[in-house]
Amino acid sequence: MPSVDPSQPGGGLDDGPRASALLDQQTEVVEQRAPASVVPEVVEQRAPASVVETVVCVDFGSTFTKASLVDLTAGRIVAAAEHPTTIETDVLDGFDACLAALLAQDPRAAEAEVLACSSAGGGLRIAVVGAEELVTAEAGRRVALSSGGKVVSVSAAASPTDTSAAGSTPTAGEADVVLLTGGTDGGNAEVIVTAARDLVAGGWTGPVVVAGNLEARAEVTAALGSVPHVVADNVVPRIGVLAPGSARMAVREVFLSHVIGGKHLSERTVDGHNQFTAMVRGATPDVVLAGVELLARGIDDARPGVGDVVVVDVGGATTDVHSVVEIDPEDGSIDDEGLAREVVAGSPVTRTVEGDLGMRWSAVSTAQSAGLTHLSEAARRRHADPGFVPGTDPEREEDVEIATAAVGLALRRHAGRSRVVVSPEGRVVERSGTDLRRVHLVVGSGGVLRHGGAGIADRVLGPSVGPHRADQAEGWQLPEDARVVIDQDYVLAAAGLLREVSPDAAYRLARSLVDTLAK
Repeated sequence: MPSVDPSQPGGGLDDGPRASALLDQQTEVVEQRAPASVVPEVVEQRAPASVVETVVCVDFGSTFTKASLVDLTAGRIVAAAEHPTTIETDVLDGFDACLAALLAQDPRAAEAEVLACSSAGGGLRIAVVGAEELVTAEAGRRVALSSGGKVVSVSAAASPTDTSAAGSTPTAGEADVVLLTGGTDGGNAEVIVTAARDLVAGGWTGPVVVAGNLEARAEVTAALGSVPHVVADNVVPRIGVLAPGSARMAVREVFLSHVIGGKHLSERTVDGHNQFTAMVRGATPDVVLAGVELLARGIDDARPGVGDVVVVDVGGATTDVHSVVEIDPEDGSIDDEGLAREVVAGSPVTRTVEGDLGMRWSAVSTAQSAGLTHLSEAARRRHADPGFVPGTDPEREEDVEIATAAVGLALRRHAGRSRVVVSPEGRVVERSGTDLRRVHLVVGSGGVLRHGGAGIADRVLGPSVGPHRADQAEGWQLPEDARVVIDQDYVLAAAGLLREVSPDAAYRLARSLVDTLAK
């Protein structure tokens, strides 16, 4: 296919027509869950039929499919349901069960438009190829994570110590997309062009997002030839600047146009178009991060954000941490011209994925990493049966302990440490990760937290928040004075899906997390 520039009018890849909800007769049992925010309401007057009142927001997760009916006028969730994700048959079978449950709660779900995000079938796997390990390859890794993908490999084409880059091309079984970076604008073009040729020579036929030296665009496009690719702006246009926006948008377009359809999660079609593909608007982590940004930054002066925020999402296979922390120019990381002192600038919007921390598939490695030897058998049982649901109080306590370990380790890896070291310039503060000490809102997400009952936030998140942690003296840059809340109704994913479609409704949904603290 020809190259596509998503920043140009009409340059985005077509993601198909809008989805129409098709309801089949259901005989399965599906859990109906009344959102915590729902209260009885008397509707005095219906809006005209032409006015869109409601939207169904769906997250096709790796283990559960979660659906919510959102009242756009009120900006709140009025019905919700979840069902095990039906990977083994058709992913829309689980959605049909959710839709039936929504209809039982509110008949408006029958005519509502459907917007979805997905991490089913392994989500979005990104292989990053950059020029230098410490510059463009690292920048590419950060951009890939913030785009909702799981980074499966990072290679530096110009690094003599990176043996993974030489003669090693990712396969379709390992990655869904290659993010190709390299060179600052106007700098060395040879490495990124050679890397493009090596990808083709190595047999890579999947989509490529090119986000390197702008002056090498024509040569890279020629080198890739018939390999599908999208050209984005450079992620490192100059040293000390990280520009992720265009590449993030390009990765999203590739996910919608190539990856979702390529996983063959559903065979249903409507008017010749795959119904599932038409529903999906992005990878779940990317959509959730959009909701987190809206919560943190708001829309305008009349609809302000809450400020710096961190969200911890505990899943079956991974634990994701999303943060929006505005960079303080007074902390020494920004010079007088507004450039980062680091070679690769930090970003206020950050996401990390811990592939060894989780409640089911990764339970064993979580217990091992946290030194929870007494939970070894419990972790093995959960790993062997990812659909395991605790049925006794001791089993629920085991889940809480595994979740606490996953949250604690994931937050510490994301935040890093602050410590004093001696350098030729004297004693200086050396920092790693994203400094979360000034964050005032911590949001927990994931089934173990949503279904954990009263006090679950303090039990699971409390050990990692506050000035009196047991490891306070070790320099971890964790929140020191933050409120903690659970995303009980899964509003951040819905807010991310609605951010462009209905900004005001999306804002109200996101703000509802803070409103619960004021009650």
